[in-house]
Amino acid sequence: MKILMGTSNPGKIEGAKQAFEKYFNNVEIEGISVSSDVGEQPINEEILKGCKNRVENLKKYALENNLKADFYIASEAGITNLLGEWIGINIAVVENSDGFQSVGVSQRFQIPKKYINEIIDTELGKVMDRIFNKNKLNTGKGGISFLTHNEISRIDLTRNTFIMALIEHINGELWK
Repeated sequence: MKILMGTSNPGKIEGAKQAFEKYFNNVEIEGISVSSDVGEQPINEEILKGCKNRVENLKKYALENNLKADFYIASEAGITNLLGEWIGINIAVVENSDGFQSVGVSQRFQIPKKYINEIIDTELGKVMDRIFNKNKLNTGKGGISFLTHNEISRIDLTRNTFIMALIEHINGELWK
């Protein structure tokens, strides 16, 4: 099974691979960096919009480069206050070769108010790098691994987000 993913982030690719391997055989994911066409720090509705944009940009890239896939997928991390508190979330979009698209959302974690303005002005990953005195936490285990004392990694969040996005694909007409 050939999957194109709209990122070159190894943690996101591994999380997606683990999710798809739970339901499909011979999973091969090729990561391709494409634009989300939203800001560096997606906020509220921009998170889903950026994720859907990545899938669309990935399909355009595939068409221009004569690439075929069974699935076109993307994930986008962002922050939202739509529930009354600032939280960090991940969203995944999975689209099959027939154009059927579904969405999944990750577990969420609250962000302290003292960091919100800095995050909005830059991005969560850069703030996490500063807080934990690391470099590019978002490409490995992620800042979430530090926040949870290594209980949950970016790979875990991404895997679970893609499992949620796959619900409609793995349950056929029952859930559509």
